[in-house]
Parts: sequence; C-alpha cells; structure tokens
Amino acid sequence: MADGNRFFPAPRLILAALAAGVLAGAVAVYVSESGSGNNAPPQAAAADGKDDVACKAKAGRAKQVAAKAVGQVAALRPADPPQSLKSLAFNGPDGKPMTVADHAGKTVLLNLWATWCAPCRAEMPALDALQKEKGSNTFEVVAVNVDTGDDAKPKKFLKEIGVETLGYYRDSTMGLFNEAKTRGLALGLPVTMLIDDEGCLIAHMNGPAEWSSADAKRLVEAALGP
Repeated sequence: MADGNRFFPAPRLILAALAAGVLAGAVAVYVSESGSGNNAPPQAAAADGKDDVACKAKAGRAKQVAAKAVGQVAALRPADPPQSLKSLAFNGPDGKPMTVADHAGKTVLLNLWATWCAPCRAEMPALDALQKEKGSNTFEVVAVNVDTGDDAKPKKFLKEIGVETLGYYRDSTMGLFNEAKTRGLALGLPVTMLIDDEGCLIAHMNGPAEWSSADAKRLVEAALGP
C-alpha cells in the first residue's frame, strides 16, 4: 500500500467497517445467548486487582504509544486507564487452556475474530502478514477465533485464505468476547487489544484495520520501544 494513501483506509476495509456496523447488533444478540464470563480460574481473576494498580501507572506510556497510531491504525485508542488482562483465557495452538499471562515477556496484539464476521475475514490476511514480518520472541499477533462449535469451519477458512504464520487460538464459549465486552473494550467484532509484556492493556480498537501497513508496523515498533 502506497504511503501516499496511508491516511485513508483501504476500500475493502471501508466496506468491512460498514458491515461491522450491521453485524454489531447481531453480535450483541449472539453473545447474550452464549456463555458469560471468561474461563480463567478465580485466583487469576482476583490477581488482576493487584496487577491493575501496576498497570494504571502506565497511563503515560499508553498515551505515548497510542499517539503513534495514525493512518491505517488511527482508530486505536489509549487504554484509559491501562488495566491488567492477564486473566483473559482461551485455548492455545495445542488446544490446551491458557491465559494472556502465559505470554509474559512478549508484547501481544490480541485480536478477536469469527468466520461469520465480514470485517474480521477482510483483515485476517493483514494480521498474518504482520505476524510474518514482526513476529518474534518479543511480539506476537494472537488472533483468537470465537466461532461456536468445532474447529472445522475456522480451520477451513484460514486454509482457504492461505494463513501461514498465525497461531491457531480458539475460544468456542464466547467467554473471551463477553469478558472484553464487560470491560468496555468490545462493541462488536473484530476487536483488537495491544497488550504489553507485563499483561497490561496499552491500547484497543473496535473494527478492522490494515495491519500489514507501514502505519501498523511503526505502531508495533513504538510498542516494543523503551
């Protein structure tokens, strides 16, 4: 994508964003009929209270990083205040339960998506490209599929679009989305959260973005910087 257009979303994402508005109401109904809450153990959720205190001290850092969110990622907003997301739970690529805390030491771009969400489908190749270029022992795109049911449909979709580098993270209970919604972070899908290496939410976004753009890469570099 040419830098000359970096302050304007790609046409496919504009269409996806419009679809997001239509889907938002459907998502709200869909979630209300699904399981509530996150499946993290109670002790992990309780520990978030103490961790929140440490995270709140990063308000200045959150604003500093979010200030780098321009152009294709301009919808990203600083956490106000930063909060601990260590207890957010989902299944890892091996199918076993894990939480954000298991990514300690690594900055994470946590994205929630579903195959029935048009904007999610539109941005998935870009998330894969970002992970391919920027993924390391200090940064990972963690794209969590929240389709209910078994793995067949999301795995088929990822194979069809040629996703090669994203790990296959899952939460078929919708608990993860519901928790993000309860925290005021999710209005619909997709929702993306930038989390630092200590599990603190730094910034978040509702709706799609061109994650393979130069703007997104500069944002990641800012998040990894001092």
